[in-house]
Amino acid sequence: MENITLLLGIVIITALVFDFTNGFHDTANAMATTISTGALKPKTAVAMSAVLNLVGAFLSVEVAKTISGGIINEKGIRTEVIFAALVGAILWNLFTWLLGLPSSSSHALFGGLIGAAVMSAGFSAVDGGTIVTKVLIPAVAAPVVAGLAALFATKLTYRIGSRADQKATAKGYRAGQIASAGLVSLAHGTNDAQKTMGVITLALVTGGVLVPGSNPPMWVIVSAGLAIALGTYLGGWRIIRTMGKGLTDLQPQQGFTAQTSAATVILASSNLGFSLSTTQSCSGAVMGAGLGRKGGVVRWSTATRMFVAWGLTLPAAGLVGAAAEFLTSQGTWGIAVVAVLLLAGSGVIWSLSRRKPVDHTNVTDDELTEAGAEPAGVITNAIAAVTPPPTVAAAEELKATIPAPAGESNPAPAATV
Repeated sequence: MENITLLLGIVIITALVFDFTNGFHDTANAMATTISTGALKPKTAVAMSAVLNLVGAFLSVEVAKTISGGIINEKGIRTEVIFAALVGAILWNLFTWLLGLPSSSSHALFGGLIGAAVMSAGFSAVDGGTIVTKVLIPAVAAPVVAGLAALFATKLTYRIGSRADQKATAKGYRAGQIASAGLVSLAHGTNDAQKTMGVITLALVTGGVLVPGSNPPMWVIVSAGLAIALGTYLGGWRIIRTMGKGLTDLQPQQGFTAQTSAATVILASSNLGFSLSTTQSCSGAVMGAGLGRKGGVVRWSTATRMFVAWGLTLPAAGLVGAAAEFLTSQGTWGIAVVAVLLLAGSGVIWSLSRRKPVDHTNVTDDELTEAGAEPAGVITNAIAAVTPPPTVAAAEELKATIPAPAGESNPAPAATV
């Protein structure tokens, strides 16, 4: 570490800040359903998730290799590019957290890297084949596969337990939820913590500290694991509320099947080196579990906002990363301006979040946040605005109030039953 320059040190710290935001942004993936069904208390749930995220960070480095040596070409990329990419990813993470939307931290990072690299060295700096096979295809496939798996698993679970005592099975499924939530947390550590390891490794390569193709050093693995664990422990309560109550109302059976399905998909992708979005996998599983129960519903207005956020993540983070890279390429003053803008933007978002704070004391309240509430649709509003025709009794009473012409008298209103 003796060759690390001041700029490289700033980039490493910024990467760990991103890892921290990744942790509290994605806590909902593992613990939202567990908290919403009452299987674990909120603080206990996030503490358990934090420990398992840390453990998961040590299990594999396949995803880290994809980040550090697959998405962009290491040759010709300056350290400032990594800094600009991280700025785009952090600001998008904070913005979607403020809205309570479970967007993808992974895609925010990819978008920032792609935008900054293209601004710095053109489109030749990006490996389009790796992006398609290991980013875009998993982004589409993961929520669909996890959702279908959760859908069929939920149907099967309710069919098997249809004659069992509901109270007894609920206790068993709550215990299963705790185990499956732990598995999701472990899977999250094996996938998302490695993304920061890959970014720091990439920065060390661009700074000349490591040779291209190197594995993350142990100190990188430890620091990335600790940063994501700390972020997870603090808990992204806004997104936990949306995932636990905003998308659908879950019973313990559904929570168990959703988490098990998501964990299976995430662990399989980590083993293959696919850097998919754990947020998208878990969200797809939650929606599938919601549809799998008879009478279960998915709040599609919330889901639609979430889908829009997913679609905007790559280009939005990419644009911010490209703008940041344009400034950093101007020299030391440009790097300083980007750092100030990052701090200012983070401060503004944090102050806005304090207007309606969400924490472990109110995360399970029935009242949903704006992002999780289900507004009345156009047809519902139109029907409510139409005055219904009066009943027969009401019509007779109304007729009796109208003055009769001269020489006539109003008949007595008809008796009502």
